[in-house]
Amino acid sequence: MGKATDKISLQEMPQIEDRVTFIYVEHAVINRQDGAITVTDSRGMVRIPAAILGVLFLGPGTDITHRAVELLGDAGTSMIWVGEHGVRQYAHGRSLARTTRFLKKQAVLVTNTRKRVAVARQMYKMRFPDEDVSALTMQQLRAHEGARVRRLYREMAKQHRVHWDKRTYDPDNYSSGDPVNQALSAANVALYGVVHSVVCALGLCPGLGFVHTGHDLSFVYDVADLYKAEITIPIAFEAAAAYAEGDDIGRQARLKVRDAFSDGKLLKRIVKDLQNLLSVEAEEQISLEPLSLWDDKKGTVPYGINYSER
Repeated sequence: MGKATDKISLQEMPQIEDRVTFIYVEHAVINRQDGAITVTDSRGMVRIPAAILGVLFLGPGTDITHRAVELLGDAGTSMIWVGEHGVRQYAHGRSLARTTRFLKKQAVLVTNTRKRVAVARQMYKMRFPDEDVSALTMQQLRAHEGARVRRLYREMAKQHRVHWDKRTYDPDNYSSGDPVNQALSAANVALYGVVHSVVCALGLCPGLGFVHTGHDLSFVYDVADLYKAEITIPIAFEAAAAYAEGDDIGRQARLKVRDAFSDGKLLKRIVKDLQNLLSVEAEEQISLEPLSLWDDKKGTVPYGINYSER
């Protein structure tokens, strides 16, 4: 058994689906103590084992030491720097992935039109389990999804007795939205962070989306859309129904999302869904591939050799 400060081997680390989903920190100092990070604010200090954490959201007023980032990077914990209210993502840290096997699978699927449509159609089928969508075009699928979401918004507004007009979100002016729109934004960003950590942990590219495109988080939005109707939309309307003037509804929405994620089932579900969508084998998740050089005839050749001597 190594020292507490030794680097954790990949095989020793909990897989992504076995980790705590996320923790949001603001106005605090984050440091390292052996194999745990410490979070210190005006209320005191807590220790959090780095290897069990999926995502660490770093909000405004957060200072983090180099040693803490080193530990989180080695543990494969995603670090996401977010803005006020936790609704804007600025940057993220290193992931758990140590192989490009899954990335190559994703690239093959997304760059072939027929295969890309098949994956996109499968994503929509997950949202319409009782319908046959095999013959629908992408345009028809988008219309189906739009109608489904509008209907759900109306149902949630009626159920929770919340005024609802339409979904509006100005990333440059979060406070301009009404309480339910603010809650939706905060809840969705928490979901995006969790999905992002799983995508990266499996070695997939967040930017290579099948439905969404042109954004560095396109695939994250693809995957997150599979769970919004079940998780973040009901949570946002519930938070809005309990809202009182002066409340921080963004915080309330994040706490409700965290409670919904606390049993760990969502992480397992995301991993399983990605495996099914992209044919990722579960037993391959922690296998390592050596760094190699690409060769147009042999496929790959060993790295670290001076080929001029051959």
